[in-house]
Amino acid sequence: MSPLLTGFPFSAGGLPKATVTGTTGSPTVDTTSRPGKTIYKFTGSGSITIGVAGSCEYLVIGGGCNNGAGGLIYNTSAVLPAGTLTVTVGAGASGGATAGGATGGNPSQIKDIVALAGGVVDFSSSSGTYSVGGGTGGGSNATSTTRSALLSNAQGNNGGQGTTGSMGPPTMGGGGGAGGAGGNSTAGNGGAGGAGSANSITGSSVTYAGGGGGFGSSSSGSGAASVANTGNGGTNANGNSGFVVVVIG
Repeated sequence: MSPLLTGFPFSAGGLPKATVTGTTGSPTVDTTSRPGKTIYKFTGSGSITIGVAGSCEYLVIGGGCNNGAGGLIYNTSAVLPAGTLTVTVGAGASGGATAGGATGGNPSQIKDIVALAGGVVDFSSSSGTYSVGGGTGGGSNATSTTRSALLSNAQGNNGGQGTTGSMGPPTMGGGGGAGGAGGNSTAGNGGAGGAGSANSITGSSVTYAGGGGGFGSSSSGSGAASVANTGNGGTNANGNSGFVVVVIG
């Protein structure tokens, strides 16, 4: 190695490791969980200032809906430019069961990396023609195949199919998760939420972005096991907020 490069922090691929000179928004800074690395976890919006452009690792998860989990983007060999980068943490959606009552969550973002919000169940139509796609799809309230047509990204999975009764509210499919599709409803029972995805960016394995269970006229489906950023089952549950994690070192 050239004497001019001795001691300079290079990654295994020869790219210098990014350095951080400051943050705003009070992220959690962890220097012990992964020896030799510094973990910046944003649970609220802020910024991170990169002193030296270079490599890093990041996990970005969008805000969940009442049904679909937020989108998940993970990169072990990302490159961040020098300068102050805005970090946006998307809030989870508010739940609702009436026409138009279910609202979408909000995306999370750092630089030009955007993790979409979870998909929204369409409560407004008794025929249940569609659910709105997002990071992961919301379960539909009918057997319409268009539930998956609006989910065109690779940040999650589709919601499950539902059923429409002649009386009373429809029964919903489970919301999609980062690791699997939502389950279909059966005879008045809401579908189960799609599986989340395990990730060890913070030093231990944590399952994120599990789908919420779908509302059922007899019983609601169970939400997928997920520590954070899941869609929450039932008709009035709120989706969890997203977050952004950046690892330097």
